[in-house]
Amino acid sequence: MSAVTDTDTDVYVIVPTPVGPMRLVACGGQLVGAWFMDPGDTVAAGCGPFYRPEAEVAAPDDPFLRKAVAQLTDWFSGARRDFDLPLAPRGTPFQQQVWQALCELPFGALESYGDLTRRIGRPPSAVRAVAQAVGRNPISIIIPCHRIVGSDTSLTGFGGGLARKRTLLSHEGHTYGQLTPRTRRQNTDPAQGTLAW
Repeated sequence: MSAVTDTDTDVYVIVPTPVGPMRLVACGGQLVGAWFMDPGDTVAAGCGPFYRPEAEVAAPDDPFLRKAVAQLTDWFSGARRDFDLPLAPRGTPFQQQVWQALCELPFGALESYGDLTRRIGRPPSAVRAVAQAVGRNPISIIIPCHRIVGSDTSLTGFGGGLARKRTLLSHEGHTYGQLTPRTRRQNTDPAQGTLAW
């Protein structure tokens, strides 16, 4: 992950996905945002002062955004498990550390907030701050915050909604029944996703 300058223009495209439309935002040939298009979603992502929608320009033919759309489409179709895009999420150094750690989680993996906190070298008392950084991830799916669950595999929460989180985890081979934050994983088979579209 790297930084972008304030002089670069943010460009965006809205792309349909099986879990609802997403707004992909790039700046200087790097992805800075990927949000679901529900009302208030950018607020849920915690983008705050780092989100500048008034400065964005629609650019459906931008070569970088076309590449991002193609990779996202391939991921949903099962033709891709990883993303190969330069990322520049806007956030604090602590948030950047957490988001970088999320990028290291492979397709099909799950990790608890506590395990993530330990993996980035933070004390157990930092688990809530880590959870807040996960919740403020501005690049959904590509920075896979949906792979973070409770220590008992419960869904906990997701800025894009529990139904989307369950669907994304199903795509990666995890089965969850009910749609409550306390719902636990029923089984796992990373070799086979169960996303039906």
